[in-house]
Amino acid sequence: MSLPLIQLTPSGPSQARRAVLAKRVQLLVAATITYNVIEAVVAITAGTLASSTALIGFGLDSIIEVSSAAAVAWQFAGRDPEAREKRALRIIAISFFALAAYVTVESVRALVGGAEAEHSSVGLVLAAVSLAVMPGLSYAQRRAGRELGSRTAVADSKQTLLCTYLSAVLLVGLAVNSLFGWSWADPIAALVIAAVAVKEGREAWKGDSCCAPNAALHTVSADAAPAKACTDGCCGPAEAGGPR
Repeated sequence: MSLPLIQLTPSGPSQARRAVLAKRVQLLVAATITYNVIEAVVAITAGTLASSTALIGFGLDSIIEVSSAAAVAWQFAGRDPEAREKRALRIIAISFFALAAYVTVESVRALVGGAEAEHSSVGLVLAAVSLAVMPGLSYAQRRAGRELGSRTAVADSKQTLLCTYLSAVLLVGLAVNSLFGWSWADPIAALVIAAVAVKEGREAWKGDSCCAPNAALHTVSADAAPAKACTDGCCGPAEAGGPR
């Protein structure tokens, strides 16, 4: 005797909800790009004046963050964002790798060369402001991206979160260098950030940043196990479900 069939309802957000989430991601990306352009100009200028490799590197990271956010903006500007997702993910992954390569090279140069940066009040303020702003942007975009099932939005939110870590590293490095003259503290911490960047870049390249929504209707037997919408633990049941 055949088992009864159960028709499941769509587990992904509705079309109206997806439109709202896509618009929210676009606004968050625009805010990220605007802030990072300002951050890059200030950091590179202050770093040049203070001969600070850390500050200049932080400014270049902001430029990389702009390229990552621009990739997401390009994806959602199309009529079919999902068709552009893979290419956008590759752009984000490459930006992670570029950031890791730059931070590694500059950290090694700072350790070997023993270059000493001057005190920078502007750099300290910039790092503190970024440390306060970036976590909120990252969380908001990651939450919207997970509900929408957008791997690129989640990957870019991780790029923004990485910028938060770099802000903390920069703040500690500049403060320690100003207070104690420990010039080795910043490049050592930056090497750890570079390792994290490589990990996130690999995940973005493979498309493991977030699960896609399970929007299709499924027909399963009554004793079959429920389908798992997420395989990498990036979103919980509430995020994988419908609109709240």
